[in-house]
Amino acid sequence: MCHHHDIIRSGIKDLQEEEKKIDRRQFLTKTSLGLGAMALGSLLGVDKLYGATPSPITGNGIPGLPHFMPKAKRVVYLFQSGGPSQFETFDYKPKLATMFGQDLPSSVRGGQRLTGMSANQSSLPIAPSMYKFDQYGESRAWVSELMPHTAEVVDELCFIKSMHTDQINHDPAITFFQTGHQLPGRPSIGSWMSYGLGSDNNNLPSFIVLNSKNANGQPLYSRLWGNGFLPTQHQGVQFRSGADPVLFLNNPEGYDGKDRGEMLEYLKQMNEVQHSAYGDPEINARIAQYEMAYRMQASVPEITDMSDEPDHIYDMYGEDSRDPGTYAANCLMARRLLEKDVKFVQLYHRGWDQHLHLPSGISGQCKKTDQPTAALIKDLKQRGLLEDTLVIWGGEFGRTVYSQGKLSETNYGRDHHPRCFTMWMAGAGVKPGFTYGATDDFSYNITENPVSVHDFHATLMHLMGVDHERLTFKHQGRRFRLTDVHGHVVKDILS
Repeated sequence: MCHHHDIIRSGIKDLQEEEKKIDRRQFLTKTSLGLGAMALGSLLGVDKLYGATPSPITGNGIPGLPHFMPKAKRVVYLFQSGGPSQFETFDYKPKLATMFGQDLPSSVRGGQRLTGMSANQSSLPIAPSMYKFDQYGESRAWVSELMPHTAEVVDELCFIKSMHTDQINHDPAITFFQTGHQLPGRPSIGSWMSYGLGSDNNNLPSFIVLNSKNANGQPLYSRLWGNGFLPTQHQGVQFRSGADPVLFLNNPEGYDGKDRGEMLEYLKQMNEVQHSAYGDPEINARIAQYEMAYRMQASVPEITDMSDEPDHIYDMYGEDSRDPGTYAANCLMARRLLEKDVKFVQLYHRGWDQHLHLPSGISGQCKKTDQPTAALIKDLKQRGLLEDTLVIWGGEFGRTVYSQGKLSETNYGRDHHPRCFTMWMAGAGVKPGFTYGATDDFSYNITENPVSVHDFHATLMHLMGVDHERLTFKHQGRRFRLTDVHGHVVKDILS
C-alpha cells in the first residue's frame, strides 16, 4: 500500500507543480474557457459563468432557503406507474350503472383526442365499474371494495379528484410528473428539493429511490430521478434489494475501509487542485459524491438491515413486506428512511396500465399495494412522523369511462385519460379527511377546482417551505424552475 500512496502523493505534487507553471497565456490556450469566456467570467464571476451559484458540497442547501417555515420536513411519493383507474378506486360514479354499453355522448367527449389504441373503435361503450363502493370514516369518503385498508385511513387523506395533465402517453406523462416537463433532461422533483434544501442527514443521500421488483408495465428510466442540469450530487440514489443495495458502494475484494478512506482523501486533494485551476463546480460535486459514498458504507447496511423490525410491524404491512424489493417491503423501508430524516423518498410501482382485462389486473395491483400503503400512513402516525411528513399517492393520468376493446359485464379495459383523475396526499400541511375538486357523471371532465401538474408541484414545494417561483437554476442562458412559467399553490387543501 505504501507504493500506492507514493504514487498518489507524486500525482498531487505533479499537479501542483504544473499549476504553478501555467502562465496566463497557457491557461487561456489550454483550458476550454477561451479568451471570450474568460473575459465574461471576469465580469460576471465564475459562479455565473457556469450557470448558477455552486451548491454546497454538503449540508443546508442554498442560503435563504427555506423561504418560509415549512409544514413538511420530508416527502414520500408513492408513484403508481401506468395510470390507476379512478373508477375502480376513489371516483364513485353510480349513474353509470344504468348506462352500460351506451356510446359515450359526443357532448361529453368534446372532441378530445384519443390514443391510437382506441381511435379506430367504431364506438366508445360506457363501462361502469363492477366493484362496490361505500363511504368511510367521519369524512364519509367514497372508496372501492378493492381498497379496504385505505378505507381505514380516509380521515387522514386529502383527495384531489380534479387532477389533469397535458400528456396522453406514458413516457411523456411520467416525465412531466417527475420533472415538470414532458421531454427528458430536466431535474426531478427530489433533485430540486435536494439542491434547494440540502440534507438533514449527512450520512444518507437526501433523495432515495425504491422500485418494486418483478413488476411489469411501462419501463422506468433513471432520468426520472435524475439531476438534469443540477449538480450531480443531487440525483436520486436507487436502493435495490439484495446484498448490494447501492451499486459500487462496497469495497473491492482485498480492499478495506481504511484503504478506501486514505484513497479518497488523496483523491479529494487532487480534485481540489483541479478546482483551483479551473473553477468548475462539478468538481466539487464529484468530491461530495465520493465523500457521501464513503459515509454510506456504514449507514446503508444499518438502514437496510430489517432484522430489528418486530413481527407486528411486518404483519401490519402484509406478508410481502418480508420479501425485500416488493412494494410492501419498500413501504417499510421508506418509513425507516424517513425516520432518519431522508428528505425525499420516491417509490415507483408499475403495473396499473390495464387496457384489457382491467378487473383481474387492477384487483391484483390493489392487493399488492392497498395494505402496505395504509400501513405506512398508520406507522408514520403512531411514531409521530405523519405531522411533518407529506405522503403522496398517484399515477401519471387516469382511465377512460369507455371500454377499450370488447365490453362484457365481467370484463373490460380502459384507455389513458389525462383530462381528469384522482390523487391523494396525507400528513404535513394538508387537510385530513378532505376532498377537493369534482368531475362530471362520466369522470371525463372536471366540474370543480381543476389542479394541473404544475399546481401540484407548486403546492408540494410550498409545503416544503419553498416558493416555486424563486427556486431557479440558470442553464444555457435562462433561469429554469420545476414549474417552468406555470403553477399556483392550491391553498384550499392546506391545513
